[in-house]
Amino acid sequence: MPVKYITNKRKIINDPVYGFISIPGDFIYDLIEHQWFQRLRNIKQLGLTSFVYPGANHSRFQHCLGALYLMDQAIKTLKSKKVQISEQEEEGALIAILLHDAGHGPFSHALESSIISGISHEDLSLLLMKKLNDEFGGRLSLAIDIFKGNYTRRFLHELIASQMDMDRLDYLRRDSFFTGVIEGSVGSDRIIRMLNVVDDRLVIDEKGIYSLEKFLIARRLMYWQVYMHKTVLSSESLLVKILKRAKELTEGGHDLYATPALRFFLYNKLGPDDLLKEGRFTPGLVAANFTRLDDSDIFVSAKYWADDSDKVLSDLAARLTKRDLLAIELQNEPFPKERVSGLKAQAGKLMKINPELTEYYVFTNSISNLAYTPEAPEVKILLKSGKTADISSVSDMFDHRFLSERVTKYFLCYPKECR
Repeated sequence: MPVKYITNKRKIINDPVYGFISIPGDFIYDLIEHQWFQRLRNIKQLGLTSFVYPGANHSRFQHCLGALYLMDQAIKTLKSKKVQISEQEEEGALIAILLHDAGHGPFSHALESSIISGISHEDLSLLLMKKLNDEFGGRLSLAIDIFKGNYTRRFLHELIASQMDMDRLDYLRRDSFFTGVIEGSVGSDRIIRMLNVVDDRLVIDEKGIYSLEKFLIARRLMYWQVYMHKTVLSSESLLVKILKRAKELTEGGHDLYATPALRFFLYNKLGPDDLLKEGRFTPGLVAANFTRLDDSDIFVSAKYWADDSDKVLSDLAARLTKRDLLAIELQNEPFPKERVSGLKAQAGKLMKINPELTEYYVFTNSISNLAYTPEAPEVKILLKSGKTADISSVSDMFDHRFLSERVTKYFLCYPKECR
């Protein structure tokens, strides 16, 4: 008789950020092995940021495993402090954080503002979790409730989505590591050890307040130095324009090359209703096509588009593949309309295109950064007296506006030939 081997599902992974980490449970292993989760290996965590920081090639797959590890550590910490968490709740929280980014597509923010309208990556993550729940006989039901914030024990959702969740703790430390921007490094271990629960809400022990302050400062610095770096803005804005032009052409009947998965989204108009009901496109059909989409679909298609008969699309796609980006300026005030219109006229002459097409080359927009969001639930500090207080009333740093006041900047993109 053939020998039947039992798969070891408690694998140990050598993570470059945390060292050796273990998979906490057999079912978690099954979800990691699922093809929908494995797809995240082929989606960069930071999109086109590698155009600026060459080391920023880590994937959503790595980030989700890192967030899973931090969630496991957080639950162990809370249990050690006598917080009652059942095995079902623990598994639900672990599944929710593992799959929180499952709905990210390639360059997801570019996709959301160009060819998939009104559907966010959170919506798609929820759709995939529901489909997996059907596949695994309802095993993800509690995870879905925790993910949506519907479960009675609020602190479990706060570990996944709040001002200081496991998602943010991992991506700040991981993105800092791979970009080499050391200002973003956070002491995730100490913050997690300072976690506690009061009245089913997540709190931080008073002695952890300085680590929390450093976390907020690191988040602010990473936004300006990495996530909103002006060259990153230029490259991602260029990609948005490419996808919008491709979508406009396909809606006009232009026969455009695209990989099968990308073609589904380019040639069909999808909206939020397609995720909720059995209409023209069933949620299952949307999920099946979306889970075949990764970074390679965009770049392979862009290579072909560089030779397309449409002048605008071919030029924009060629710029992306050659990293010949648009010039970008960043300032604190909006750019004068006269300057924008003047650059559009100049771009129209240089590119020999109609005035209405110059919006693909010359455009302005704004970005904003807020390290701490006052309108969101405040981070609570557990004082030594046993009472809780909002961090803004305890921390001296909130006397400085740069932490709690939104900073808005404006950028202007245009072809370098227009300088």
